[in-house]
Amino acid sequence: MSDENDGGAGLDMRPRRDFRLLWGGETVSKFGSSISGVAMPLVAVVTLHAGTLWVSMLAAAAWLPWLLFGLSAGAWVDRVRRRPLMIACNLVSLVLLAGVPVAAWYGVLTLAQLFAVSLLTGCASVLFSVAYRVYLPTVVAKDELSAANAKLQGSESVAQLGGLGAGGLLAGALGAVTGLLADAATFLVSTLCLLALRGREPRVETPRARPGLRAEIREGLRHTLRDPYLRVLTVYGSVTNLLLTGCQAILTVFLVRELGVGEGAVGWLLAAGGVGGFLGALAAGPMARRFGTARGMLLCKLVTAPLGLLIPLAGPGARSVLVALGLAGLSVGVVCGSVIQGAFRQTYCPPGLLGRITASYSVANYGSVPVGALLGGALGTAVGLRPTLWLLTAGLAVSSLLLLVKPLAGRRDLPTEPVAGERAAAEATSAPVRTATATARAM
Repeated sequence: MSDENDGGAGLDMRPRRDFRLLWGGETVSKFGSSISGVAMPLVAVVTLHAGTLWVSMLAAAAWLPWLLFGLSAGAWVDRVRRRPLMIACNLVSLVLLAGVPVAAWYGVLTLAQLFAVSLLTGCASVLFSVAYRVYLPTVVAKDELSAANAKLQGSESVAQLGGLGAGGLLAGALGAVTGLLADAATFLVSTLCLLALRGREPRVETPRARPGLRAEIREGLRHTLRDPYLRVLTVYGSVTNLLLTGCQAILTVFLVRELGVGEGAVGWLLAAGGVGGFLGALAAGPMARRFGTARGMLLCKLVTAPLGLLIPLAGPGARSVLVALGLAGLSVGVVCGSVIQGAFRQTYCPPGLLGRITASYSVANYGSVPVGALLGGALGTAVGLRPTLWLLTAGLAVSSLLLLVKPLAGRRDLPTEPVAGERAAAEATSAPVRTATATARAM
């Protein structure tokens, strides 16, 4: 019995301990990010008296890095050790966020600084997000990835729910800039959790000659687009993200102007999405076991997506609760599907390509966020808020039919590795890169 084992059980308990630390640190960080989601626009509006354009630019700045270098991030993550990268990203975000209240206390805070903080923390978030998803399979066994993803998604939904409330309380009691300081503190907690991990990260194999960053990015894109499963799930995720973001962009305006909901009640209605997300995380495992990963994901999407139609049905007074029910229903499907898909990609994709495939998928999904926001705003201005919500939620209900195409149609479970024909296509995808590497070595 080696000294790596825990007591007399004969089992190495470090993976479980490391996952708990990873899980706890990420949950605390998500809690802080939700606080910032409330505090950042409040600082812009209340402290700096920003107009609508600046507030929307702040929101877009946090997602813009996915379009700017999301694909490159995947290639970088595949080249380096992930834990040191995640620690560095946390520390950068900590310093940037802590600088906002300091500048405010000295009376030198500007909208330009706030925009820069949103953009740069967004850059750090891109790198951290890709690295985190690639690092998780080194901590959790393959057969436990689905349960691990469910726990992460569930705690993220709870953290989002609690963070929204905490952000409002902090802003009311101590000022909005205090919320950003609290978020900075959560990055410190996340960093300490990462430093406390005992497991050794596998060494990243670096060939003598690499084909170049652009070639590696192209390899990840080709693999994602040519693999039939990854291609369908990526397209579906992009479409649903675009439609969901379009709804969210005008939902607050709809609640206030069309339904007459007070400012305090708006936050509680929107927080219903966190409740639905938590329920979706709980449902993912049972759905996958009972119906299979492919059928379970499809059933969850087909049942929950039409519930979004409750949102435009809402009216003043008690009927405003339909918004909360619609959001909760949509969130159940989104999170349940995300848990199943996350475990699928982490087991199905080649480890050496996982960072680039994750980045390709994330760029397609998160890159649709600013486009969806602009779409929702443009349609809301042109045809009205309620008709726009009808159009977008109807699109969400119909979009689930994308999952009925081949190769998902008729399958009970998603594969854990490419089948023969698909494996050959994947090998053909990376053949040019392998040839370039082999040529370089020969020289």
